[in-house]
Amino acid sequence: MGVRELGLPQRVSSSGELPERVTIWEVGPRDGLQNEKSIVPVEVKLEFLDRLATAGLTTLEATSFVHPKWVPQLADAEQLLAGLDQREGVRYPVLVPNERGLNRALEAGVGHIAIFASATETFAQRNLNSTLDEQFSMFEPVVTRALAEGLEVRGYLSMCFGDPWEGAVPAEQVVKAGTRLLELGCSQLSLGDTIGVATAGQVEGLLAGFGEAGVDVGALAVHFHDTYGQALANTLAALRCGVSTVDASAGGLGGCPYAESATGNLATEDLVWMLDGLGVQHGVDLGALVETSVWMAERLGRPSASRVVNALGG
Repeated sequence: MGVRELGLPQRVSSSGELPERVTIWEVGPRDGLQNEKSIVPVEVKLEFLDRLATAGLTTLEATSFVHPKWVPQLADAEQLLAGLDQREGVRYPVLVPNERGLNRALEAGVGHIAIFASATETFAQRNLNSTLDEQFSMFEPVVTRALAEGLEVRGYLSMCFGDPWEGAVPAEQVVKAGTRLLELGCSQLSLGDTIGVATAGQVEGLLAGFGEAGVDVGALAVHFHDTYGQALANTLAALRCGVSTVDASAGGLGGCPYAESATGNLATEDLVWMLDGLGVQHGVDLGALVETSVWMAERLGRPSASRVVNALGG
């Protein structure tokens, strides 16, 4: 099945400042696949990563060292990394939940890890078996040791805009939690709209809060889910605030078990289409990316959630 030749979107000068270039942090191989009920063969995952790299994506979150009991889909992390043909100029970060996960990551020879924290008390208890404050004590030895081993560390912060148990999350609470992750030594903080409820105004307000706390916007990334169809609008708001790293998932893979009807992550193809229209550089071949998502959708046995894939991949 080929990609329709519809051309690129017309480029129109945008009002407001935008970054000259955006780094796309591709999370499809990890965050996108982790909730799939049917186990995806490691050979398919490896080809997926290879195709994404061929399409020009330079940051590919490859897998997670979470205990296989909790995420069976990623139980093949060591096998996948051992079989991965790593491209020059491409980063392959992995998610680690604790020191045991870090041990596995170090044994696998990774150079870049991510930790996953919560901005709310309830999600910390349910997802990390920790309190909001205690989670930082859990992460401190992981980050300290990783940095000592020469690894780069990214911090994910979930529930930054809304929590299914606590409702709207105060911006100052998110800023406090995010600042603590940066102070631990994380080089970048990804702000997650885990249940997809954020709006552009909330995004602007939260980013302003980090600025008032003295956090350089260059240390921030955004991670939006599209539950209410706001992911692209929220991304554009973040770009206009100076954010230049955006998490996205090829084909819109992924979902959230905490939000009914969640449609998954911001689709990388939808993001690329918007960036092309804005004249923002990103380095991704949209046609190759659409072909990759069509290929993966066939292997998963269902259509892609990306509107751009459905428009061009027919």
